[in-house]
Amino acid sequence: MKAKTTIGVTALAGAALLACAGTALAVDWRGWNIHPEGYPNTIAMKQFADEVTEKMEGRVTATVYDSAVLGDQPDAIEQTRNGALDFANFNMGPMGPIIPVTNVLSLPFLFKDAQHMYRVMDGEIGARLSEGMEEYGLVSLAWYDSGSRSFYNAKHPIAKPEDVKGLKIRVMNNDLYVGMVGELGGNATPMAFGEVYQSLKTGVIDGAENNYASFDSTGHYEVARYYSITDHLIIPECVCIAKSSWDALSPEDQEIVRQAAVRSAETQRKLFTEQVMASHKKVEEAGVTINEVDDKAAFQEAMEPVYAKFIAENPNLEPLIKAIRETE
Repeated sequence: MKAKTTIGVTALAGAALLACAGTALAVDWRGWNIHPEGYPNTIAMKQFADEVTEKMEGRVTATVYDSAVLGDQPDAIEQTRNGALDFANFNMGPMGPIIPVTNVLSLPFLFKDAQHMYRVMDGEIGARLSEGMEEYGLVSLAWYDSGSRSFYNAKHPIAKPEDVKGLKIRVMNNDLYVGMVGELGGNATPMAFGEVYQSLKTGVIDGAENNYASFDSTGHYEVARYYSITDHLIIPECVCIAKSSWDALSPEDQEIVRQAAVRSAETQRKLFTEQVMASHKKVEEAGVTINEVDDKAAFQEAMEPVYAKFIAENPNLEPLIKAIRETE
């Protein structure tokens, strides 16, 4: 009888230990997103978080926080690198100063169009960039579309490079963008995304550059009434996870997370394309003056010093630029 009691106590203790172990393995993931509710990226990131939560069956619960409530983008990149945040959707522009190889993606007029960008980033080149990011504490799981970026301002249409001269233009925090605007004769002003609307309204800056969807969702079209289609930048975005969070997963769970990210990218790209069309129509109907830049070659030629300086400082990345441009 005593033996049975001992066995029963041992069994109960083992069950308790297993229960404790199960609790210890349960992890709450926090995710970062700069965009507001209803934006294509926000919808896609929620899909990603919900799918991870569902398929991990209690091992991980993922929650994404929108509208940059956990900090601006440069801070969030650092928080994710050091594991304070678990996952995020980042534009690759502010990533360049931190992870040198990704700065290639910020070169103006690098991609022909969005489809070209997809082919590059979904293939071997995207995988190579992902490997480079891992060295800095981030694992890129999939690539989002952030559209073609064009200039908008409160002064006048931009039809030729000379029209940028003297304009104070907000750019993301990256020396390449400062150089890009400088070569056009403008005054580049790095600034947090959330400060742009008020700065446009008060005249601290004259303009900025972004895609139709952001121009609309931020309300920037209300205070910058000239949108000029230069398509000077096509910068992908990543669904990234902290390497520390990634390494804590089993190979099976890593595959669950990666596939959830890939599916979220499919959703984001579809919704983003639809959003761009809807936003174009909305800002046009709101009375914004929209002009297509007929001679983009003049802008491209103005960027030659930007490329020359970049290659001089990063000669090892010249073959990567060539490979991107030659991708069919």
